[in-house]
Amino acid sequence: MNGYSLLLISAIVSLAAFLSVACNSAAEERRERTLDEVKAEAITRAENGMYPLIGLDPGDVREAFASVSRMDDDEWAAAFMKVADRYMAQGRALEATDTAKASAAYVRAWRLYSFGRWPVPSSPGKNAAYAKALEAFLASARLADPPLEVVHIPFEGTQITGYLRLPKNAKRGVPLVIAISGLDSRKEDMATNFGAILTYGIGYFAVDGPGTGQAPIKASETAERMFSRVLDYLSMRPEVDSARIAVDGQSFGGYWGAKLAIVEHARLKGVVVQSPPVDAFFQKDFLMNSLVGNREYLFGLTVAMRSIFESANTVDDLAAMLPKMSLVRQNLIGKPTSPMLIIAGARDTQVPLSDAYLLLSDGDVPKEAWINPRGGHLGRQAKVLPDPMIFRTVIIPWLVRTLGAQPQDGSAAHPQQPSAQE
Repeated sequence: MNGYSLLLISAIVSLAAFLSVACNSAAEERRERTLDEVKAEAITRAENGMYPLIGLDPGDVREAFASVSRMDDDEWAAAFMKVADRYMAQGRALEATDTAKASAAYVRAWRLYSFGRWPVPSSPGKNAAYAKALEAFLASARLADPPLEVVHIPFEGTQITGYLRLPKNAKRGVPLVIAISGLDSRKEDMATNFGAILTYGIGYFAVDGPGTGQAPIKASETAERMFSRVLDYLSMRPEVDSARIAVDGQSFGGYWGAKLAIVEHARLKGVVVQSPPVDAFFQKDFLMNSLVGNREYLFGLTVAMRSIFESANTVDDLAAMLPKMSLVRQNLIGKPTSPMLIIAGARDTQVPLSDAYLLLSDGDVPKEAWINPRGGHLGRQAKVLPDPMIFRTVIIPWLVRTLGAQPQDGSAAHPQQPSAQE
């Protein structure tokens, strides 16, 4: 064997060793966090106001984790319910004498219960936590001014449950945003966020995405019909200006927003989507190489994804179902759309940036984009551009302008800068 052959063999062996290390490193990066890693990461996120622990007190999180010894759904739920129960009791005790403090206690309980069912109610304990989260949220909502209305819309033999809230003393002609939750967020989260838009003369209707929360149907390539029914209902409400309705969707909610911008473009004044899955997200290679064990997500991303589909019992089932959801496969990309604001982060590992650019580069009307070159999922950037700041300084101004809204106090329609705590 000559020197050249030995050199070639050595190079091949070195390359194979490099690829093996790279593959092992990638696999290590994609593995799910251990319980200790989840606890440490969750506390860090609570301390820095990062999703999915925005608004949770780090002390409450530490207290709950003291009762969690293994990654067991029911043990997790019980630990967070135990802490939340204390605040629920405080809310009940205060309601007759101090509604503001009672509401704050209920909200604190809701956030803890909701994290107790996170990412999805996948066991009896997590289902119990979700039921208590709804109870706590509605207890707070009863004290809200302006009031929040729980709406039940008949739909295919069952009902769509949503939250309608309008600006104070609204009579008629109110512009409105349909706020669609994401994979693991819920309409309660959307209602809490969109309370900030009421002062700009805009109402909201918060609703769970298909396969999540109280949605009546699972996700499928035709599930957007649920939102079409919501539009039908809102067009019959005398308080709502049916010519000024917009949609806002986050993450998987952004998928439904993107689809509605096409199939319901004639009825929507504008659509905001954050990190919208469009095509590449739904391909098997992205599922296997980016979503399985994704660590930008706290834990359980594929578990949450499987929960929104019918009979997606395994990752392989999911891989077979997802391509049908692609808007390219459904021959929708390139068709007329509503005006859109597309938000994304260049470092997003949960939804490929190419999906945002695909949505931007086709259609019949100019679209606006907000792309954070250092942003992750939803464009968020820890400590620099957290979710609340993006919502208040990017999303609300666009919706105010697009819907032609006027603040109720007659001042200029420019949202205030968020506080440092956000």
